Amino acid sequence: MNLAEGVQVVSFGILAAMMIGAALGVVLFSNVVYSAFMLGGVFVSIAGLYLLLNADFVAAAQLLIYVGAVNVLILFAIMLVNKRQKFVPFPTAWVRKALTAVVSLGLFALLSTMVLATPWSHSTATPVGNPIVVIGQHFFSDFLLPFEIASVLLLIAMVGAIILARREYLPEQVVPSELPQTVLTLPERPRELVSAGSEEKL
Repeated sequence: MNLAEGVQVVSFGILAAMMIGAALGVVLFSNVVYSAFMLGGVFVSIAGLYLLLNADFVAAAQLLIYVGAVNVLILFAIMLVNKRQKFVPFPTAWVRKALTAVVSLGLFALLSTMVLATPWSHSTATPVGNPIVVIGQHFFSDFLLPFEIASVLLLIAMVGAIILARREYLPEQVVPSELPQTVLTLPERPRELVSAGSEEKL
């Protein structure tokens, strides 16, 4: 084993330990915000593993999409919902924990069997000239429909986050306005928040 292989092995061990520790933090932390930050750590560790596999474009896409978009969207959804209800444990919470443990152990056994049964070997195939061009060609030819469906799902998630954020400011009863209402105008919202802020400044 030369120096380069030793650095790769050590880097793989550090990234694997970071990923496992962050994944345990996602599950074990009681604070949802901390779990979301740990999820970002998992995504960063996966991007590092992609770099070790010489998949630089996939690593950059992992950081841009999952860390920069999906994880930030999750944090915004958690912080904008602002649920102030206190945590009350259910009396039958152990049933859910038991079912979760059974499913997790089953998935672990299935993945372990797959890893042990797969004949791993070093690939001797020559890499393509420009992998970004090849990925772009597959995106807009073979995988065009899944690519567009993913875009629609992200748009739905963004609209849902906006609706959850604006729900607290929607009035329960429409305030009657003296101005004549037309088809394209909306009822006026109560101006309590603006007046309260101006009174504090005075």
